[in-house]
Amino acid sequence: MKRQNVMIVSAVSFLLGHRASAGATSTPASATVVVDPQAVLAPLSRLAVGTNAAAWDSNLVDPDVPDRLTDARVRLLRYPGGSTADNYHWLSNTPDDPSAGGTDPVATFDAYLGILRKTHAAGIVTLNYGSGTVDEAAQWLAYANRGGGDYRGPIPTYAGASGKGHRAGIRYWEIGNEIYGDGTYGATWEVNKNAKGPAAYGNAVVAYSAALKAVDPSVKIGAVLTAPGNWPDGQTSALSPSPWNDTVLGIAAGAIDFVAVHWYPQGPTGESDAALLASPQNGEATPVSYTPSIPTIISSLRTALAKYRGPTAKDVEILITETNSVSYNPGKQTTSLVNALFLADSVATWLDNGVTSVNWWTLHNSPFLGNADPILNGTYDFGDYGLLSRGLAVGNGEVEPLAGTPFPAYYGLEVLGRFTERGCTLVTATSSTTLVSAHAVRTEDGHVNVLLINKDPVNAYTLGISVKGARLFGQASVFTYGPTSTDVEQDCARGHGSTLNATVQPYSVTTIQLP
Repeated sequence: MKRQNVMIVSAVSFLLGHRASAGATSTPASATVVVDPQAVLAPLSRLAVGTNAAAWDSNLVDPDVPDRLTDARVRLLRYPGGSTADNYHWLSNTPDDPSAGGTDPVATFDAYLGILRKTHAAGIVTLNYGSGTVDEAAQWLAYANRGGGDYRGPIPTYAGASGKGHRAGIRYWEIGNEIYGDGTYGATWEVNKNAKGPAAYGNAVVAYSAALKAVDPSVKIGAVLTAPGNWPDGQTSALSPSPWNDTVLGIAAGAIDFVAVHWYPQGPTGESDAALLASPQNGEATPVSYTPSIPTIISSLRTALAKYRGPTAKDVEILITETNSVSYNPGKQTTSLVNALFLADSVATWLDNGVTSVNWWTLHNSPFLGNADPILNGTYDFGDYGLLSRGLAVGNGEVEPLAGTPFPAYYGLEVLGRFTERGCTLVTATSSTTLVSAHAVRTEDGHVNVLLINKDPVNAYTLGISVKGARLFGQASVFTYGPTSTDVEQDCARGHGSTLNATVQPYSVTTIQLP
């Protein structure tokens, strides 16, 4: 149950994340945040915040899932789950190669559609490029979007399938998952039984696009690209004489409506809380990983799209269809408060830079015994990419919390959802300290939401938040999650003036919906 307190003050001054935090300084440092509602960064897509659902997830249909997704304002749900997609046959809900990963009988496509209906979220489907066919993909689209009384397409063989198909209106269809991981550059985590290399993939994207749009001209087709500056971007090999992005876009730029990019800034054993929290704005480099900043990645993608698509490059959307903190073997950082702060700040930074949607990996996952260095924040000694626990046993003898229990990242997503729920346009917010990130949206009715992430593990900050050209009058709603929170805390404040004074506690994420 969320605690709700109402405070009446004369100058809109209140404390966010107000319970004492271990190690916090007694006197908060001072900083300023300036919001300019007229300095537009990008429109805020109605699909801005999303996550991933998987065909192997035995907890996908748990009764609490729709409410959890709704509370977090999840607008886009991707299926059937990362690398599983390139090994997945939708008609039977089975893997092509069981040794490369299985599926669960409850986590069918129809079950996924049921969650979309209950949450009013949109869907994005990752098609089976690795072991599927163009015809299989076209049939899937027909079943999803062209159902009805006269439907004559194939009917899935799994329990709960519809004999008439559906009219789900799924618009986003991604051609395969991380296809560049099929051995083209040495690493072989992705199933691909077709010809390998970016040229083969680019030509396939053209064929998939034509076949799918013949079934439903309203759909949007997406090609998989590498994140600029992240492996294997820029790599070449015998199968890829030119880099992946250049080759794929050189062939398929005219056939796509969006590009799909994945971003995991850190590598296992190289995790650093401070580096992770700095990475959205500054990138990061360790002995095991490197990434440019989010603005640099987006700039490079737009440059490439302009080169190969020309004047219509602006029509190609960018979707971050997977992101989390570490690329594989997740450790305790993924189940820590730090990951909640990283989620909120990184997603907001992607949105500030004009992406359509950011899909967190993932709704449910499973525990891993990755980096458990005591220097990292967190109380668990295991990692889990999931927003919600599955209640599984951990290899070190621990057991995860009960299935459905949120990990901290979920609460970061929930606070972020409060930031995006009223927003229509992302606008400029600047902070006088790099340890407090600030983001802002302007709503249709002229209100402003501010998202604040305090990345300092020790110091609280008293922020003077000013909104250019505005007079703040009325009640502000405040949502925060911090070191001692067990849920998102909600407070209210009423006052007037041109500056709102707020104190954010160490390692906290806060949304303020200004009056």
